[in-house]
Amino acid sequence: MSEILPKVLTEKEARLKNPLALAFIGDTVWDLLTRQQLLLSGAHVNALHRSAVARVNAAAQAAALEKILPLLLPEEADVARRGGNAHSHHPVPKNQTPYDYSRATALEALMGYLYLTGQNARLTELYQAACPVEDTVPKGRENHA
Repeated sequence: MSEILPKVLTEKEARLKNPLALAFIGDTVWDLLTRQQLLLSGAHVNALHRSAVARVNAAAQAAALEKILPLLLPEEADVARRGGNAHSHHPVPKNQTPYDYSRATALEALMGYLYLTGQNARLTELYQAACPVEDTVPKGRENHA
């Protein structure tokens, strides 16, 4: 069986990527990590979906970035800064602020960078710092057991 990521990029190769390209993959990485963590809660599918939607939006991602900023290494902070400063040339969604949207893009760029460079342990460490397991149980019908 082949690897999920067939070629791990060097840090230099990843830094040469457009920050929006890093955010493109990082958005999916964040969504996958969120859904994986929520699945472990044992909640009903509807509660899982509602909780995932609440965590995978610009405001929630901006808040997550604020939690991990003090933990970032200089090169990670630089990737996040570049991601937050990138202009996507499309309007910010109506229900999000430009500030939150920019910060969410910064977080997604960082997640994409860590994923593409194969830094899975660091990716997990930062995700867990941003979204501790004790905050995982969705509201409402918690468990179906």
